[in-house]
Amino acid sequence: MRIVVIVAALVMGLFGGVQAEERSITVASTTSTEQSGLFGYLLPQFSKTEGIKVKVVAVGTGQALDIGRRGDADVVFVHDRPAEDKFMAEGEGVKRFDVMYNDFVIVGPKADPAHIAGDTDVVDALRKIAAARVQFISRGDHSGTHEAELRLWKQAGIDVASKGDWYREIGQGMGPALNMAASSNAYLLSDRGTWLSFKNRGDLAILTQADKRLFNQYGVMLVNPEKHPTVKAKDGQAFVDWLISPKGQETIAGYKVGGEQLFFPNASH
Repeated sequence: MRIVVIVAALVMGLFGGVQAEERSITVASTTSTEQSGLFGYLLPQFSKTEGIKVKVVAVGTGQALDIGRRGDADVVFVHDRPAEDKFMAEGEGVKRFDVMYNDFVIVGPKADPAHIAGDTDVVDALRKIAAARVQFISRGDHSGTHEAELRLWKQAGIDVASKGDWYREIGQGMGPALNMAASSNAYLLSDRGTWLSFKNRGDLAILTQADKRLFNQYGVMLVNPEKHPTVKAKDGQAFVDWLISPKGQETIAGYKVGGEQLFFPNASH
C-alpha cells in the first residue's frame, strides 16, 4: 500500500508540474530597449502582475520584424514606423499601438572637428560631417536607428552609398556602435535612451539635438496567430495590453537614469 501511495504521489507531482508550467512569451525587440536598461526595469513588473515571463530577442528593428514574419516571436516591439506599417500591410501583425517615444541625438568628440556643437538642424550637421570627412560610425544593421540615419542622410543630399573611408558601417547594435565611436573619437547617431545608459563615453558628448526630425516613436504589435499558429496570442496580447495600460505607461515613465527620464509614454486607445 505504501508503495502505491508513493507512486501515486510521484505521478500527481509529475502532472502537477506539467500543469504548473510557467507561462512565457517571446518578444522580438530592439537593442535600444534592451541596452538602455528599460526591459530590465519593465519586464519584472509585468511578470509580477501578469504571471507571464518574457524572453527578449534584442536585435535591430529590421531583424525583429523578420523574426515576427517567421512566427518565431509572439510580439514585436520596435521603432521604425515605415517598416512597421509594411509589416502590418503584409498581415503579419494583428494591430499596431504607439507605446512611447524619445529622440535621436548626434554624439561626437568634444573637440568637434566638424563644428556641429549646438546645431539644432540635423541635416546641416550631417552636411558638415560629410564635408569635413571626419569619421562617422553607422550601425549598418537595418535597425530603426540605422533606417532613421539613412533617411536623414538622404534629406541632407548626401549619398552614403558612394561614401569614403570616413563613413564606417559596422553591422552591430547601439552599444557596440557607441563603444567603437568612443574608442575612435567618431560621430554617430544614437537614441537618447541608450546614450544616457552608456558608461564608456570616453571623449564623446551630445553635439546635435532638438530637431523635430530626430523624434523616435516606438510601436508594439502582436504577431498574427492566423498566419503563425504557434503564436501565444492570449499571453502576447496580455503584454501588449499591459504596455498601453495606465499601469504600463506609468512604469515606462518611471524608468530614469541619473534622474533623467529615458522614454515618454504616449499610448492612445
